[in-house]
Amino acid sequence: MHEMDAALICKALSDSNRLKIVKMLADGEKCACKLLEAFSITQPTLSHHMKILCDSGLVIARKEGKWTHYSLSCETLTQFKNFIAELSCCKDGVCSCK
Repeated sequence: MHEMDAALICKALSDSNRLKIVKMLADGEKCACKLLEAFSITQPTLSHHMKILCDSGLVIARKEGKWTHYSLSCETLTQFKNFIAELSCCKDGVCSCK
């Protein structure tokens, strides 16, 4: 994963509502109507959050009739987790995190 891609994901996750949405999607695909029930926000605000998450590549949208269903992109999430796992506070093989 490139730094720019990781930065987009970090920006998408920097909002507490979007972070909550991602946590909800970790349980599986959700309809926008179900996501909206969990928040005290309007549908246009939810759409704004979902656009940011989709643009980051972390979330995938699927239309079904008048509703949109959202799910996490396992590929992008795995790449992001691997990118984060490569970060370390170790210098010269000595880790200062312990």
